Amino acid sequence: MNQTLKQLAADLDALGITYAVIGAIALNQHGFQRFTSDIDILLSKDGLERFKAELVGRGYRPAFTGATRKFRATQENVPIEIITSGEFPARVFIEIDGVKTVPLETLVELKLASGSTSLGRRRDLADVQDLIRVLDLNIELARRLDESVRELYLELWHELEETRQQREAPDMDV
Repeated sequence: MNQTLKQLAADLDALGITYAVIGAIALNQHGFQRFTSDIDILLSKDGLERFKAELVGRGYRPAFTGATRKFRATQENVPIEIITSGEFPARVFIEIDGVKTVPLETLVELKLASGSTSLGRRRDLADVQDLIRVLDLNIELARRLDESVRELYLELWHELEETRQQREAPDMDV
């Protein structure tokens, strides 16, 4: 998977296609390790069209007949899903280990937006709680988040804080 990620980044960079890694790979890039079997990337609509025109057939193929956003890297058969930037709020990227990745705040926003809009995406809310816990994200991060997801972040943060305080409270049984 790592080799495929590096190759995909190099291929997109070589063509000047702006991208940012999102999803579980972005979690990993930011220091929270979670297993994933695919690579999710954010492209513009033009970037998606250029990917299809210039890279499909050259190391990448559609995941199935008629696929327009799901591909596979042919060498390692790693699934690649492309999300276009018009579907989610997106900002600039940062580079981590040579791979353009959404900034942590944007990753949290994407996970919160996804987890709050689809019952099948509740794992995204758990990812945010894991980020808060493992990376020790503070309540101040909420101010830097889009207001559409700010309250949900605060809810998750307070939930974890209450749990932490309950664990640390002295046992009063006598």
